[in-house]
Amino acid sequence: MEATLSGDVVRAGDQARERFYDSSGYGHPVDAGALELAPVEAAHLLYRGDLDAVAGPDGEAMDFRAFLASAAVSETAFLVYKDLRDRGFYLSPARAGWTDSQAARSAIDDPAVDFVVYPRGSGPWDDEVAYRVAVVSEREDVPAAALGDLVLAVVDEESELTYLETERREIAGTSDADLPGGVSGELLSDRVLLWDPPEALYDRAFYGQPLDDQRGDVIQLSLLEAAYLAREGVLDVDGGTEAVVARGREVEGERFDRRLRVYESLRDRGVVPKTGYKFGADFRTYADVQSVEDLGHSELLVRVVGAENTFSPRDLALDVRLAHGVRKEMVFALVGDDGAAGGGDVEWLSVTRLTP
Repeated sequence: MEATLSGDVVRAGDQARERFYDSSGYGHPVDAGALELAPVEAAHLLYRGDLDAVAGPDGEAMDFRAFLASAAVSETAFLVYKDLRDRGFYLSPARAGWTDSQAARSAIDDPAVDFVVYPRGSGPWDDEVAYRVAVVSEREDVPAAALGDLVLAVVDEESELTYLETERREIAGTSDADLPGGVSGELLSDRVLLWDPPEALYDRAFYGQPLDDQRGDVIQLSLLEAAYLAREGVLDVDGGTEAVVARGREVEGERFDRRLRVYESLRDRGVVPKTGYKFGADFRTYADVQSVEDLGHSELLVRVVGAENTFSPRDLALDVRLAHGVRKEMVFALVGDDGAAGGGDVEWLSVTRLTP
């Protein structure tokens, strides 16, 4: 069977619907049994030998090799399309009017989406979607605003594929402890010392770090912890919250405000953030702290970035691999321009490795 390239679609004639759409979910049916195919679908049918050739605008017939080398189809999109088909999925290009699935049509409104992938055993005639997929090369930056409810299909320089599932999620925990007010602290260069802290501050609420594990009578607080406790009325330090925040800005610059906003948001959600320095992140988090003596493993690694941030797929893969290696989930805290301490909302973006 032959087909013709017309604009940005490939049109196949009589019997094409029955042969390709009804049996295997390729293309979009049009009148009288004909079928319109996206170029990537036509390339796959050429590769399989189900299409003999595609006639170009000049009338010259193109086989798979010639068609893939033409400007009609992206080779990276073809690699992803072929891989997902090889894995047993039916999928549709994200184009208006290209699917009968109501669930898929919402994905088509998103310019970041390249393919709508249906659950195994389902196709474009069913109202269910497994994945919304965006195809990127490893050298192509991705804006944070485009991520969430989206699978990044990353094609590296050796044509190997990595799938990264991104999701906007909520974060919550049950960590809570009653703490007294007016705990005296001393602001040093880049931390606060508590010389006579209440036992619950560390043992129950997991603030700070003992100066001596054996004695535990002096607690060292990070500037983030100190700023939050001062704002909550627990910590009494010369100059109050403003002095601690000012010191934080001296030490870390404007990034301190973003990190403090995320720290506050996590604590307010019942989640305990601790430094993630050893893991190359801003925080590691504990959702259900009742006692430091019965402390489980941290669940999340959190990196703080601006909401306008763009991600390199290579950096995303590195962060996800590191988190997975230490049995944690990688989450990015997206903070807007209004995200100074006590300011705007924080959005949480989870990124995990996916094997479709």
